Amino acid sequence: MPILGSIGGGSAGGFGQRKGGKGPYDIDFLVVAGGGSGGGEIGGGGGAGGYRTSTQTVNLETVITVTVGDGGSQTPSLTQGNNGSSSSISGSELTTITSTGGGGGGCFAGANTGGNSGGSGGGAGAGGGTTPAGGSGTPGQGNNGGASQGGDSAGGGGGASAAGSAGSTPGGAGGAGTASSITGSSVTYAGGGGGGTRTSRSGGTGGAGGGGNGAGSSTNSTGTVNTGGGGGGGAGPGGTLVGKAGGKGVVILSMPDGSYSGTTTGSPTVATGVSGKTVLTFTGSGSYTA
Repeated sequence: MPILGSIGGGSAGGFGQRKGGKGPYDIDFLVVAGGGSGGGEIGGGGGAGGYRTSTQTVNLETVITVTVGDGGSQTPSLTQGNNGSSSSISGSELTTITSTGGGGGGCFAGANTGGNSGGSGGGAGAGGGTTPAGGSGTPGQGNNGGASQGGDSAGGGGGASAAGSAGSTPGGAGGAGTASSITGSSVTYAGGGGGGTRTSRSGGTGGAGGGGNGAGSSTNSTGTVNTGGGGGGGAGPGGTLVGKAGGKGVVILSMPDGSYSGTTTGSPTVATGVSGKTVLTFTGSGSYTA
């Protein structure tokens, strides 16, 4: 059974906790950026934060710097959604892995009705008779946001494994995220936010992996924290006009139990004995010394 704990502020003395083994060893990485926020007033769903994985061989005493990106902040009515912030890992002799923040959703009939580009693209806001396109996703990280349906329904934000749906009678659904078992259990990350629509209709559903629901006849919701999910778009006229915030990202490291040094900063959650692996989950920025 995994043993959980929080270890922070490690020092050179932490190497005494190593269970055994010398020389380089492999670490698996999952790097998820912050999700974009939804657009305000019949706004598109926020795009999911970029999703990337990597396995790299590290030398002893290599310092791995971890940055965890925030989700895009909530937006008022008739305002374009905000992009999420990037997450990354970096270190000497390590290939830097950066995941791009999700694109903010478009807003109703404004100068920027199309969704922003990002890790996954934001959904387009309702275009007042036009059908703008969603933002573009970053290849290898996420997918495009959905287009809008004229002045009625906004598109869903893109997700790690699927594009956002175009707005139709309800708001467009957010694209689905991608499942990872790096923690020992299957968890889905980086789902797109649902698009908003008129208050007489149903808002788009958020994509699996933390995407928030879009507003319509009911309120919208934020992207789930530490999944990189996009926020739900706002409704209109009346109702919940604001676009909800995107979910903060996460960075996860997994390595053999016998190789784990015990030296960290930033207080990640530490689980040992996960099928012979030690798993570090960073919900904020920090570091690990191999």
